Amino acid sequence: MMINVIGLLILSLLLFFLGGWLIPITDPTESVYVLTAKEMLEAGDWLSPRIYGDFWFDKPIMFYWELLIAYKIFGVNEFASRIFPAIFATLGVLLTYLFGSKLYNQKIGFAAAAMLATSLEYWYLSHAIITDMTLCVMFSLTLMTFFWGYNNSNPRFYLIAFAASGVAVLTKGPIGFLLPGLIILIFLAWQGDLKHLRELFRVKHFAILAAIIAVWYLPMTLLHGWDFIENFLGVHNFLRATVTEYEKTNVWYYYLVVTAVGFLPWTIPLIGLAIKNLRRLSTFDVRDKFLIVWSLTVIIFFQLCATKYVTYTLPAMMPAMIFLARFFVNRWRLFLGVTASTLIIYPLVFHFVAVPLTENNSARREAQVILPLIDDKTCVVSHGGKYSTSLVFYSGAKIYRLETQDNYEKIRPKDMTWTSKNVMPFMTFDELPTDKKIIAIVSEHFEKSFVCNAAIKAGTWELVGEVQKGEFKSKIYRRNPDGDNR
Repeated sequence: MMINVIGLLILSLLLFFLGGWLIPITDPTESVYVLTAKEMLEAGDWLSPRIYGDFWFDKPIMFYWELLIAYKIFGVNEFASRIFPAIFATLGVLLTYLFGSKLYNQKIGFAAAAMLATSLEYWYLSHAIITDMTLCVMFSLTLMTFFWGYNNSNPRFYLIAFAASGVAVLTKGPIGFLLPGLIILIFLAWQGDLKHLRELFRVKHFAILAAIIAVWYLPMTLLHGWDFIENFLGVHNFLRATVTEYEKTNVWYYYLVVTAVGFLPWTIPLIGLAIKNLRRLSTFDVRDKFLIVWSLTVIIFFQLCATKYVTYTLPAMMPAMIFLARFFVNRWRLFLGVTASTLIIYPLVFHFVAVPLTENNSARREAQVILPLIDDKTCVVSHGGKYSTSLVFYSGAKIYRLETQDNYEKIRPKDMTWTSKNVMPFMTFDELPTDKKIIAIVSEHFEKSFVCNAAIKAGTWELVGEVQKGEFKSKIYRRNPDGDNR
């Protein structure tokens, strides 16, 4: 067993940790998390998330605490930002090995853990500065300990399950309790054992869940009141489930595609095994049933939600890999060959695809250009495309989203709509100051719009820098105050 664990730790080190410091903070999602944690650290406030100088109720506290701990130890940088996703990815691999070994045997457990570690989606998310890897591990620990307790008639494990669910709620919100609960309910119904719910519905179980949740939710409610409840539960939970944020992803086949790509290079055997086993549903034992319910419920549940993200179905990967691993028990050479191939392919993908791609989705280079040009009397604005929070993170400057008056009216924050996420500082062209130096970062596609609208203000704009981002450019303009020709 120890040799297997050491092997998985080495695999995790190679796949999840090495090179994390080379990847810049990307927009639009990673930068929001890191800037929030950075501002919390600067404010000395480990309770209330904040961004652009205002309180921000997008996600619960757990992932921010991870970032804050990393920043205190390693400083505010890319390595520190990515260390906890890599740590939790490693914990997920070890949990998969342990659970697979307990369900079947160590060989299946090892295969499942290695397959999980080398799957494309899991490898990608082990580097991503988002909540999903932490949620996946706590979500999985909830269901694993439930099943250990259920299958071994040992209800003491239910205390761990409810505690893990409480941490999942601190990580992502109510889904950390509701979705594992739905999976357990469906599983018990398939077992014809709904009466077992009485063993779960005990005061001590809900007491430990409530105690963990209350660590953050209670003081936040007392401090911020209805504003916290409306934004956190209303916009970022209810609205996310009922109103699509991106129309192009709200299609019935979305997670079929995500699963097929995310499970690479194990997709083909997964599909083959699923088809092969459809004919023997009646012969599944309790372990098979639990893994199937767990995996399919996650995928179907999020497919029914209006807003869809690639990362949402990550918790379906652990049970699917354990189920799939049995296919390779008698095909060990194939398993070892595919696993070894990923140790060659992923470093190449990392250096030649991931790093350049993330550079093009980050404003790190723009920040390097503007930093020598700005001081405390400079107004910095950004026009065109999506607002770059990574530019704020890297530059440390207050950066206004520069819009025409008409467009501002369309995208300004409104309650219980997706525009409520637009909490960055705004400025319209007619509000551009005449008594300050202005640095403007302009998307190449919006350069004409910028030049035409900026012309209404006195002064001459000077192009002082360009940053190539794939096929596009960011252009950096400077305008000195009226009468200042420097």
